[in-house]
Order: sequence, then structure tokens, then C-alpha cells
Amino acid sequence: MKRALATLAALTAMPVLLSACGLHPLYADGSKGAVAQGLGSVTIDPIEGKGGWLVRNALHDRLEAISGGNGPHYRLAVRLDDQITGFGIRTDDAVTRERRTLRARYQLFDTATGTVVMDATAGSDVGIDVAGSEYATIAAEDTALERLASIIADQIITRMAQKVAADQGAAAANP
Repeated sequence: MKRALATLAALTAMPVLLSACGLHPLYADGSKGAVAQGLGSVTIDPIEGKGGWLVRNALHDRLEAISGGNGPHYRLAVRLDDQITGFGIRTDDAVTRERRTLRARYQLFDTATGTVVMDATAGSDVGIDVAGSEYATIAAEDTALERLASIIADQIITRMAQKVAADQGAAAANP
């Protein structure tokens, strides 16, 4: 009975404790929220290569959903490093496994002042089985690149949103 009462008391106190932890949704209120208003608008410079095209489109899709406020205008410059490395080698020197790594260095510029607001990196990698068919291997490499481009775009957008939210929080604390 005491254990049941203790559990009930803990469950009752949980919402109060969680509300005091300071967590809040980053994208609250969508395009009318603080992050969207703080981002204003972001233009994305062209990015070289097929991976660049994929990353740029993924960034554009994500930014379209959260930007559009009356905040500052930014320019995003991204440089990619795309590597495929074979590491599973059979006795006949044929590669059986590859790792595709996509790294991005990105800079966010305030277009009004030309200053760098954010300079960071993002990256991910994925393993690829090398099939007996060259077509199947190329298709697997392309699919991996599409997945990596999506992951990189998510990382960039999340870090940009965190930066804007942190800057707004600092501005609110120091009026």
C-alpha cells in the first residue's frame, strides 16, 4: 500500500517537475514561432555536385517550412566532402563493403552586415554492401547519398534553429 501511494505521489508530481526543467519546443507555433521569426529568410548558395544538389534541396524544403519571419536575412554557404572508402576485402582483392562519408562545412552570414553568424560542420556516414552487380552497387551508393544529404540538412537546420533560439534568449535576458 505504501509503495502504491509513493508511486501515485511521484506520478502526480511529475508534470510539475518536468515543467520546471526549462525544456520547450524549438519549433513551437510553426512559421509564427520565435525561431521562424528570428530566422527571417535564408538564401542558400549553390552547392557543387550531386550531393550538393541533394543537400541544397533538402535544406530548401526544411527552411521553407520554418522561415519567413521579419527577422534578419541570412545567406547559407555549404561545402561538402563526399568520400567512398572500401574496407571489406576478400582474398581476391575484391571490395565487399564500402563506407560513404558526407561532411559539410557551413557558414551562415548576416546579409545586412556580411558577418559570419555561425561557422560549423555536420556529417554522417553509412555502410554499403558491394553486390555482384555493378548496377546494384551504384544504386546502393546513390541511395546512401540521398540518406546522407537528408541527415546533413537536418543537422544544419537544427543547429541554425538552436543558434537563433539561443540568440533570442540572450537578447531577452539582456534588454
